[in-house]
Amino acid sequence: MARLTEGDKARNEAAIRAAMERILSGNLPPGGKTDLKTLAAVAGVTRTGFYPKKNRDGTPRPGAYQHLAEEFERRVRELQQAGEIVDPREAQIERLKAERAELKKRVADRDARLEELTGFKQLAISRLAAQHAEIERLRQQITDGANVRVLPAAADRTAPYGSCS
Repeated sequence: MARLTEGDKARNEAAIRAAMERILSGNLPPGGKTDLKTLAAVAGVTRTGFYPKKNRDGTPRPGAYQHLAEEFERRVRELQQAGEIVDPREAQIERLKAERAELKKRVADRDARLEELTGFKQLAISRLAAQHAEIERLRQQITDGANVRVLPAAADRTAPYGSCS
């Protein structure tokens, strides 16, 4: 692999910073996330520059753009802690979680209301059945003639009470 010249490195850093600002402002490409992979893709650089390397003797050395990756991750964390969710997918996930919780509450409330109405319905039906049984008992008493007198029907219902004709 060819080594980067200082000019190439400076142009890449400027592209990474510009891409960082775009991503942190919420301007993500389709299918992109607020992560280093998307940052590298938007900036047009390889991701390997964001991670530490090893020298031939095994000692670690920083990646060419590792400082920018750390700055990006720090800024993302700060925005998230401030309550500004940069990644639209994360915002969608949070919105869907809140919506799910609201729907669960509505279903629970509806189930409680249905249970209450079912109890009321059973009570109403049992009262109607008791009233019907009482009406049937009274009708049976009339047909059996058991100590029930039939009152005479009034001849003229329009006359005032107590008036003499």
